[in-house]
Amino acid sequence: MKTLITSILIVLFNLSLIAQTPTTDDRTSKNEVVTVENIEWGWLNPLRGDKSPAAGKLWGDRTKNEPAGFLVKFKKRFSSPPHIHNITYRGVVIQGLLHNDDENAEKQWLPAGSYWQQPAGEAHITAADGEENMAFLDIQEGPYLVKPTSEAFDNGEKPVNMDETNLVWLTANDIEWVAEKSNIETAFLWGVHNEKQLRATLLRLPAGFNGSIKNLSPNFRAVVISGRLTHQFTKKDTKKVLEPGSYFGVKENATSKISTDKKTVIYIRSNGDFKVKVSE
Repeated sequence: MKTLITSILIVLFNLSLIAQTPTTDDRTSKNEVVTVENIEWGWLNPLRGDKSPAAGKLWGDRTKNEPAGFLVKFKKRFSSPPHIHNITYRGVVIQGLLHNDDENAEKQWLPAGSYWQQPAGEAHITAADGEENMAFLDIQEGPYLVKPTSEAFDNGEKPVNMDETNLVWLTANDIEWVAEKSNIETAFLWGVHNEKQLRATLLRLPAGFNGSIKNLSPNFRAVVISGRLTHQFTKKDTKKVLEPGSYFGVKENATSKISTDKKTVIYIRSNGDFKVKVSE
């Protein structure tokens, strides 16, 4: 009987190890900027070499057990073999056309601005069909591993494939954390708006925007998805132009001064609230 109880406890413990994705991040962000020119590139799956997509580091280390954000570049007509990942990841298409689903599913090509979630343990393929294809991936734990479908499991989370035309955008009138009314819009992607809980939104700024974003939480990370952003932390800092794929982190209670010359979409991942302000 003791042996049976012990076996049951071990099974329950192992199930707890494949629980749903963490909803908090205890790592504090700092004031930092990574422009596209300064991204460190390597192979997403080093064992496959140049048959693998390229991966560019934005923050964290995807090879360790920690949150990380990174870019992935796919060649035209790339298609992976069926596989699983040991952890859940979320992705936003920056360039090209991407498909991520069961190997027998019809292709649903997601254009730039689209969002998807790939649950840990679920078998799938990833394919690309644009001349140039790039996506941003966000993980809450690691390491990010590619494993055979024979090791598939169900962690209780569901896949999401959201074409950019199906995103629900709210105007500034509906957003509590916007200081002044403007043409600012936001689309909620994942997480919950509880205290200290991770959440991610897309922030859409109009062309000609001039203002700031103040971070009110311990952890704030932002990636430019489309458009172009001019960024600086203080007036003494050199202004940096952030093209799609660029990243900036902001420490708690710090402010980023930003402006745009075209409509710009930013992916924001935070542990709490932030406030967008329009300069007078």
